[in-house]
Amino acid sequence: MSGFRVPAGIGEAELTEKRSRFLAHLRPVESEDAAKAFVQEIKKQYHDARHNCWCWRIGGELERFSDDGEPQGSAGKPMLEVFRREEVTNLVCVVTRYFGGVLLGTGGLSRAYGGAAKEALLNAGTRTVSEWTPVRFACPYPLLERCKGSVTLLGGEVSRLDYGEDVRVLALLPTGEEEKLVSALTELSGGSIPAEIEESIWK
Repeated sequence: MSGFRVPAGIGEAELTEKRSRFLAHLRPVESEDAAKAFVQEIKKQYHDARHNCWCWRIGGELERFSDDGEPQGSAGKPMLEVFRREEVTNLVCVVTRYFGGVLLGTGGLSRAYGGAAKEALLNAGTRTVSEWTPVRFACPYPLLERCKGSVTLLGGEVSRLDYGEDVRVLALLPTGEEEKLVSALTELSGGSIPAEIEESIWK
């Protein structure tokens, strides 16, 4: 099943390099507007810092970064490269630097900004988001366990059961497997269990 990796939650980190403090804040986001809002939130919170460098990746294609006054290519891009290497998307990361009085040079800055971003990602953790197709059907009680077994055999999960005259089932199938479930239900019930395939979702 195809999918992509996203942060599992919030990630924060702090490291010190030659007395300069680097504070990293990472958040999962699903839109550029949400990423922009988070950057502004951090800039406001750390308004007394010399630099608030940032990057974001959304959907694996939309990428932006800023060095916020640091030498070109020494901050935002090394941060972004961390997330490219880890193949993680739908996130925004801001690394705030409090200058410690010692120049780090472009290489030192790149390592520090990239290191802070990587540590924040490690602290956030990652999870895989995959494409699923919902399938709804009404199942007679005597066939319920066998219907559930058909869902499981195809790598799916039973998301909801509503008990009434029959059991109304909402199953989530890895996209591409939904027609196989429909066929299995037809065979299992002699055609008495109609199924409705819904639009796929990501989760």
